[in-house]
Amino acid sequence: MFQLEESKYLYLLLIVPIVVVFFVFNFYWKTQKQKEFGDLDLVKKLIPEYSGFKSILKFLFVVLGLSAVIIALANPRLGTKMETIKRDGIDIVFALDVSKSMLAEDVAPNRLEKSKQIINQIINNLQGDRIGLIAYAGSAYPILPMTSDYSIGKMYLQNANTNMLSSQGTALNQAINQAINFFDDDQQSKLLILISDGEDHGDDSKEALEIAKEKGIKIVTISVGTTKGGQIPIKENGKILGYKKDSNGETVITKMNPETLKLIAEATKGKYLDGNNTKSVVDNLQIVLSSIEKNESETQQIAEFKTQYQWFLGLGFLLLFIDLLMFERKTAWFQKLNLFKEKRDE
Repeated sequence: MFQLEESKYLYLLLIVPIVVVFFVFNFYWKTQKQKEFGDLDLVKKLIPEYSGFKSILKFLFVVLGLSAVIIALANPRLGTKMETIKRDGIDIVFALDVSKSMLAEDVAPNRLEKSKQIINQIINNLQGDRIGLIAYAGSAYPILPMTSDYSIGKMYLQNANTNMLSSQGTALNQAINQAINFFDDDQQSKLLILISDGEDHGDDSKEALEIAKEKGIKIVTISVGTTKGGQIPIKENGKILGYKKDSNGETVITKMNPETLKLIAEATKGKYLDGNNTKSVVDNLQIVLSSIEKNESETQQIAEFKTQYQWFLGLGFLLLFIDLLMFERKTAWFQKLNLFKEKRDE
């Protein structure tokens, strides 16, 4: 199976037709100038060593070489076959709060980035488990379906931001409902890791928790932020322009609410963790994971993709190198072939 890791670079291939148009125009312009200079057959006799064929050939080498280099930039990869992978683990869904309150800087660098650091560290300690990722604010949005590819999980995690969802607030019930639909294997043990500052502006989550319990989903909640709270900065190009204000013009102070998160964890016999100490969170979560029954299952996936860019890069440089070595004058042995049956001067 074939895939392009950086397909965005293929847009550079749009340069090729521009180069072709320029070459055709330049070739036409030269021909017209030769006609203006005098009789075309006579002009060709004045420059007997010039080869129009080799000029076109040189151009083809440039176009093909340039195209090959661009394809190399896109990093083509090849997977050879489907293989069955046996794994011994559980299904874990991370629900990340991306509401504006997560921009508060009462923990460094801010609540959202702190949450990402925690999830990254948790993923680093996983083995054999599948992961999924949900972002939520006033509503919930699936970011990454269940996968055993942790590198992809981290990539999608880094792209999560507070502009992903237009509806603001923190609806914990929406996150739980989305997670319930996210788990796609009824036979696997399920864990929802919900990370938030605990400011819940959604509907009551009791109904969602009841469904989660019926489905056998255990919930671990992790709080970020402080009970003292912090302001929500408004930034542009990394510079603070001001702070979010309410309808009365007062600066909003957002405070972490651990009580809501504790109740959610207790409802599913999960665990509440204070996220301000990343190492403590990771260590405690390892204890939780060790207590959950792991089931062996099989998944089909493509064997590891192998990078093929070097072949295209090598071909591209070879063609461009040949172009540099090739002159536009006729070659003696090529003239002897007389492929075009041209009449020779006596």
